[in-house]
Amino acid sequence: MKLASVSSFRRCVKGLADERMAEVLAAMKRAGQAYGHPHLHAGIGLRRLGKHMECRDALDYRLIFSRDGDTLVFVFYGTHKEVQAFVKNRR
Repeated sequence: MKLASVSSFRRCVKGLADERMAEVLAAMKRAGQAYGHPHLHAGIGLRRLGKHMECRDALDYRLIFSRDGDTLVFVFYGTHKEVQAFVKNRR
């Protein structure tokens, strides 16, 4: 899977410390590797949220993405609570 991000995602991660950003990028890569392989989903907490999917970055941080052809497009990054608000506002 190819990986891409939109401006809303880039705004969410702007200003993160280098170590934190490296973890975000690693989570994106893991999502790309696990997508379509259900036995790998549990390891990164990959699950469907309406028209989007989420995966864990850290204990309380999530990445929200959707699939567009052979590309995972990341649209949001935030805490579990922020993700709930994001999904609620997208319905």
